[in-house]
Amino acid sequence: MSYKTLISHQNYVFADLKTLMAKATPLRSGDELAGVAAVNATERVAAQITLADVPLKNFLNETLVDYDKDEITRLIIDDHRADLFAPISHFTVGDFRNWLLSADATPEKLQKLALGLTPEMVAAVSKIMRNQDLIYVANKCEVITQFRNTIGIKGHLSTRLQPNHPTDDLLGISASILDGLMYGNGDAVIGINPATDNLHNLSELLKLLDHVIHKYEIPTQSCVLTHISSGIQLAEKNVPIDIMFQSIAGTQLANEGFGISLEMLREGYEATLSLNRGTIGNNVMYFETGQGSALSSNAHHGVDQQTIETRAYAVARKFNPFLVNTVVGFIGPEYLYDGKQIIRAGLEDHFCGKLLGLPMGCDICYTNHAEADQNDMDVLLTLFGTAGINFIMGIPGSDDVMLNYQTTSFHDALYLRQLLGLKPAPEFELWLEQQGVMQQSNQHIRWADKMPSQFASLLT
Repeated sequence: MSYKTLISHQNYVFADLKTLMAKATPLRSGDELAGVAAVNATERVAAQITLADVPLKNFLNETLVDYDKDEITRLIIDDHRADLFAPISHFTVGDFRNWLLSADATPEKLQKLALGLTPEMVAAVSKIMRNQDLIYVANKCEVITQFRNTIGIKGHLSTRLQPNHPTDDLLGISASILDGLMYGNGDAVIGINPATDNLHNLSELLKLLDHVIHKYEIPTQSCVLTHISSGIQLAEKNVPIDIMFQSIAGTQLANEGFGISLEMLREGYEATLSLNRGTIGNNVMYFETGQGSALSSNAHHGVDQQTIETRAYAVARKFNPFLVNTVVGFIGPEYLYDGKQIIRAGLEDHFCGKLLGLPMGCDICYTNHAEADQNDMDVLLTLFGTAGINFIMGIPGSDDVMLNYQTTSFHDALYLRQLLGLKPAPEFELWLEQQGVMQQSNQHIRWADKMPSQFASLLT
């Protein structure tokens, strides 16, 4: 089905919904690389105007990736809740935007609607929204998850403490963990990207994290971000896995490039549940995504990278995750060229994930060859705080010495919490107070100026 519009005496014709969506996407280098972007700003505006008039129902009848060839498309269509979609089924994309911005779109209604939305509907409406629209609507969405603490409550901001080390040195990792804890980081997860991906090394890292969490009775959870196939093997050996990790994408082909399938994700999910390590909840999965991953493996089917990214959220949603985050600028300037594109992509991803019912965070990051710097990340960090993001990353000095990219530091979380009056997860906040790391008086937070003595043994 083609889509057309007349603007200033010029006809614009878009061959199908896939083409229309791509042309309507705000400018980014990845879509230009794929050859699907609008040729200029005028065509982009024409596509956005045309997209605003498309009925939401069209996304149920015209799939962007073939149903018979892609298990993600089948998941999206087969799991769609028509009963929950019914109240807005008469909307166009433009009507949907207007409703989302209205007082009628309450947090309760948005939460109930989530399973009635497809990723393509949500991606479409994001393309005709300004940054402030994305922030405002995302702020209305509250998605709460639990394992040993509670993440996502309004007025709270959590962090992943990321103590990576280029040789997986246990003492070096322990030093970074201690540093992060002293700044109130680590309530979302203490999560390590391993440098060496053999089972023995992974097991030693998981045992270290388990020891630290239980010795100091920290109400948090651990994760070693290895491939899920390794995680399943470790779970079968009863190695202490709290949260199972996997990178995911929005097409079957792209996930095959990651060496995964929906069946493998289900196996990992069930294996982690069987360990029964949560104390107050059983959200046990952690997924990372990023715009451009499908294009980098030539698995995008001609669909724009932001829509493919949003389709990955359908995969995540299937497995009731504890955490989901977009690693927004990690893949590089070939996909998001500069700070402006990274900021826009981050806000889109957060909005789309939250609207689909996911506990969204972001690795607010860039690579050194991108046209971006830490000031751009400060802007995105602050915008995310106002948008109600569930969690961000905390890394010593903002510089990951193992993965070699720039992200957010332990201090950045302090800045955002103090600026906006945000608190850590409630269980973690109580622990920080009990340990003497944090004190509250008259709503003012004070942090310890030296390491509490009880933590000295962590470095021996």
